[in-house]
Amino acid sequence: MVAYSEFVKRNAGYIAPEVQDRIRRTRVLIAGCGMGSTVPEAMLRAGFLHLTLVDGDHVEIHNLNRQNYTFEDVGASKVEALRKRLAAINPLATITVHNGWVTPGNAADLVHGADLVFDTIDFLSLEAIVALHDECHRQGKPVISAMSAGFGAAALYFPVGGPCTFRQLFGLPEYGQTDGFSYVERFGSLMARLADQLEPDVARAMAGALKIMEDGTPCPAPH
Repeated sequence: MVAYSEFVKRNAGYIAPEVQDRIRRTRVLIAGCGMGSTVPEAMLRAGFLHLTLVDGDHVEIHNLNRQNYTFEDVGASKVEALRKRLAAINPLATITVHNGWVTPGNAADLVHGADLVFDTIDFLSLEAIVALHDECHRQGKPVISAMSAGFGAAALYFPVGGPCTFRQLFGLPEYGQTDGFSYVERFGSLMARLADQLEPDVARAMAGALKIMEDGTPCPAPH
């Protein structure tokens, strides 16, 4: 078995020893393994060893242009395919999988086992996203929300005790249920405020995708 110090020795000069030690000990929850499939591999290669993957979806061919899967994975559960890939990169790592969705009923337990949370849940799952963020806020866990933006990505960081919560940013009630609210509508409002910071083609593509999603159609964004 390869020693951890051997695996990360090329990080020297880029990652301070004390930071590398913190990376080694940090438990990470990745909620959503579509676009989020690229996150655990990057973290694993940096030296993270404790990863929990949550997703109830299966790999489809149209995922392959932007998600970290291969043709061989088509039809397999995303979390199992991703666990197999990560274990082949670093067998030292502990990869826990939850082949299901984040819900208000399991969010507390999932967040409790993590020190850092990545939210890459599908756009349409407002209830799940709010439940995840509410628990991170309640338990004092930092959370990063990542989303595709053309052939790049955007990220929102919610630190512990930060000045803005997910609910505030998306114009949702401070407490309680979010029934009657559309994530597509809330996200569209945020994107409209950010539009002048994006490439025009990206802004148009995002606006078009959100229009299609108004009736519950899964996100058609190409990347």
